[in-house]
Amino acid sequence: MSTLSQPASRVFAYCRVSTSDQTTDNQLLEIAAAGFEVSQRRAIKETISGSVAASERPGWASLVAKLEAGDVLVVTKLDRLGRNAMDVRKTVDALAADGVRVYCLALGGMDLTSAAGKMTMGVITAVAEFERDLLIERTNAGLSRAIAEGKALGRPKSLTEGNTEEVHKRLAAGESVAAIARAMGTSRQTVMRARDANQPQPAPAHVKAL
Repeated sequence: MSTLSQPASRVFAYCRVSTSDQTTDNQLLEIAAAGFEVSQRRAIKETISGSVAASERPGWASLVAKLEAGDVLVVTKLDRLGRNAMDVRKTVDALAADGVRVYCLALGGMDLTSAAGKMTMGVITAVAEFERDLLIERTNAGLSRAIAEGKALGRPKSLTEGNTEEVHKRLAAGESVAAIARAMGTSRQTVMRARDANQPQPAPAHVKAL
């Protein structure tokens, strides 16, 4: 594991869990076992989804407000630093610009702001961009294939007046709601609304009384 070149540096820890039934205790134990001494007041704990960008996390904001040049920040995993590789890279770059070193235990205790750390982050970011581009390419190919096959895209269409009459005829003929929805390229809920709208409404209570 990398050793700290400045023993007097203040060491902070950022520990995050996604739900309230989880605890950050194991993360703090892992950080201590790796040789980092973090006082209780410098251990920032937060319960928030990992899908939230680091800059939008209240606990992270309070941590950044305390950090100064020469400080050290320790996390157990990369996802503590952001919601994806791009966000992590942005977070690390911002901390490095402020003179804060960032250590990630999941990467062997590497300092992400060092030359080796920057190279590693570059590789991670490149892989993330490749996977994103591949996903976009696959999605576009799927859409093109669906269009070529004549499949309807987007939200199920609503019914025109003429289509509504067709629904009523099909229902009267005994067709199921699901079969009609498939045949007309709409949702079961839309067909049921058309069916219910065609039902005779009960007379108001005062009319019955007469």
